[in-house]
Amino acid sequence: MRLRAISACVILEVVLSAATLHAPVAASEWGCEVLFCASSSKPSWRGVSACHPPMKRLIAAMNKPGFDWPACPEAGTSRPGHERYAACPEGYRVGRRKDGDSLTQEGDLCVKTVSICQDKAHGFYNSDRQRSCIQTISISRPLRLEPYYFDIENDTSGQTERHWFELNR
Repeated sequence: MRLRAISACVILEVVLSAATLHAPVAASEWGCEVLFCASSSKPSWRGVSACHPPMKRLIAAMNKPGFDWPACPEAGTSRPGHERYAACPEGYRVGRRKDGDSLTQEGDLCVKTVSICQDKAHGFYNSDRQRSCIQTISISRPLRLEPYYFDIENDTSGQTERHWFELNR
């Protein structure tokens, strides 16, 4: 069984409220609660009161040694993906900050090459002059507001839909 994208906040509230009325939640049930809540988008899980207990439990568990993301086998998902950085603005490409003698692991910059020479009306420049006109500028790559995601297959369309979420306290 694949999880269908749920946009109806009321259905989510009912499902989670029923699940939390029972005795301690099994790991797979908790994983499914987390998945339901994380995939809630309008409003996000923060706007669904029934999502607060499972998501706060998740956030607290993430800080403990040996944390393993709760799975939801019924939906075919386990741990979510994580992308710290958003896409670079148009015209920029991903670059990396030089950290001592090596480059950082993640592309944490957005870079582009520009010509800084304004006066092109005076004819041709020699190659040294042209090279001195070219500079690479960089800006810090924007961080995602919602860096975690689940890819969930939609039973109706067969398409995979990406659901972004955040876990800040």
